[in-house]
Amino acid sequence: MEEKKKKFAVPHVYILLFALIAICSILTYIIPAGTYDMMMVGDREVVNASTFQNVDSTPVTLMQFLTAVPRGMADPAAAQIIFFIFIVGGTMAVIQETNAIEAGMGRLIKAMKNASILIIPIVMIFFSICGSVFGMAEETIPFIPIFVSLCLAMGFDSMTGTAIVFCGAGAGFAGAFMNPFTVQVAQGIAELPLLSQMGFRIIMYVCFVALAIFFVMRYALKIKRNPQISPMHAFDQTREDTVNLEDLPSFGWKEKSILIIFVLSIILLVFGVVKWGWYMNEIAALFLGMSFIVAIIARMGFNNYANVLGKGMADIASGALVVGFARGILVVMTDGQILHTILHAAAEGLSKLPSMISAVGMYIFQCLLNFIVPSGSGQAAVSIPIMAPLGDLVGVTRQTATIAFQLGDGISNIFTPTSGYFMAGLAIAKIPWSKWAKWILPLIGLEYLLGAIFVVIAQAMQLGPF
Repeated sequence: MEEKKKKFAVPHVYILLFALIAICSILTYIIPAGTYDMMMVGDREVVNASTFQNVDSTPVTLMQFLTAVPRGMADPAAAQIIFFIFIVGGTMAVIQETNAIEAGMGRLIKAMKNASILIIPIVMIFFSICGSVFGMAEETIPFIPIFVSLCLAMGFDSMTGTAIVFCGAGAGFAGAFMNPFTVQVAQGIAELPLLSQMGFRIIMYVCFVALAIFFVMRYALKIKRNPQISPMHAFDQTREDTVNLEDLPSFGWKEKSILIIFVLSIILLVFGVVKWGWYMNEIAALFLGMSFIVAIIARMGFNNYANVLGKGMADIASGALVVGFARGILVVMTDGQILHTILHAAAEGLSKLPSMISAVGMYIFQCLLNFIVPSGSGQAAVSIPIMAPLGDLVGVTRQTATIAFQLGDGISNIFTPTSGYFMAGLAIAKIPWSKWAKWILPLIGLEYLLGAIFVVIAQAMQLGPF
């Protein structure tokens, strides 16, 4: 009997990231080292676009390559995300142990009966507003297991539950009209009036969110009709975090109290982010405190609480550590001093093109740069000081340059394996990156095309004020 040909298997995300680290390490032997001086704009350190200079090459050694991942994990920004993910994962495990969310959701689904499909656009619009208004990203993680369970109970799949959260918040983030981490940071660095051209951005926001909702609802209805076509069907049948509508857990005062605590914590999270500028440390503290209260209400006991918390952290360890692997790419590029050289070369190339092509070129460059620097504010700090004055030289308005940055930065955040919070969310949802990437690629392609259209329109309008 002839052996069946083996199908190509998408490499594990760790292997993909190791390969990227290796490629970037090799490039440090090929690309000349260079650097920009840094300067302060307000309270943010950014590059000084007029100060690029070549420096002595510092190619990455074998030891630097091998230590890139542990150094990436130890990097303060990455470590903060990693431990944030651990605490949120442990807290959600504590809440799930009480069955309060399962009991409450089950009764909600029964009450909605045949109108359950309406949950998808309603919830996606909510998350898109959060993504647009306060840059919701890491904050999506606690919602993933909730909507996975909810969608499984409604006859959809775990892909739908994860997409409701990620695609909703992601569309709002990419097409944001006031995101402080992208729109406001970029406009501030480009010296544009803050929140200028909001009307244009609101149109972008509506188009991106409508596209995402259409894509997710179309898929969800297909799964409803034929669950076997889901790439997650086999695994979803083995999940323990599903809701059996015919045998729901009790929903007494304990469960109701836990749900009230959970809802109040989410409200406090949103208020803290918007009003007090909370970030991951404060949000992690909020969830840890919530887990204490939930454990007390559920009479969980000290040791049982600790065991459940630890198991929740262990379950998402693989996804959380992806953040360190991804950070390793930036570590070797910094060691070899080639990131600024790449930025300078892109600016030089774009400066020789007609204005319309330059605008699209800026957008493409920002899209590619996001795979290396997935932080919105971080990408703005290194690219906008170069792209904004470059636009002045080639006839691209600074407003168009910030539009190109915003879209290029936002679209791939729920696709690239270098996006830490996204990979952590997939880990919590227990969805392999390869399956998610294959599923979402058509939407990402459509969003890239939509983004290019808006960049062209902005440039054609000479979107201003300058």
